[in-house]
Amino acid sequence: MTFEEFLQSVETDSQPPEELSEELKALWLTKKGRWESAHGVAQDINTPMGSWIHAHLHLIEGDTGNAGYWYSRAGKPANRRENLSQEWEELVKAAMDDA
Repeated sequence: MTFEEFLQSVETDSQPPEELSEELKALWLTKKGRWESAHGVAQDINTPMGSWIHAHLHLIEGDTGNAGYWYSRAGKPANRRENLSQEWEELVKAAMDDA
């Protein structure tokens, strides 16, 4: 799946495609505004990428302290809320590269 196909799925589908990795599923749910579902998936991904996604979700939530913890676990610098869209795209592309 390309980045553009992923975006199209987010725009048109009601559920994430079956073939998505857990990382991409969490990011798909994030973009759909389904924070609780995305968080449920992300907290079970015990990798640096899972920690980065987890950090992103807590930043969306506004819990910067918790986000900072997860950024640290991911080995990433803490981000700011005004960069959420850009970070989401970076996360998707990184998750696609890892797949």
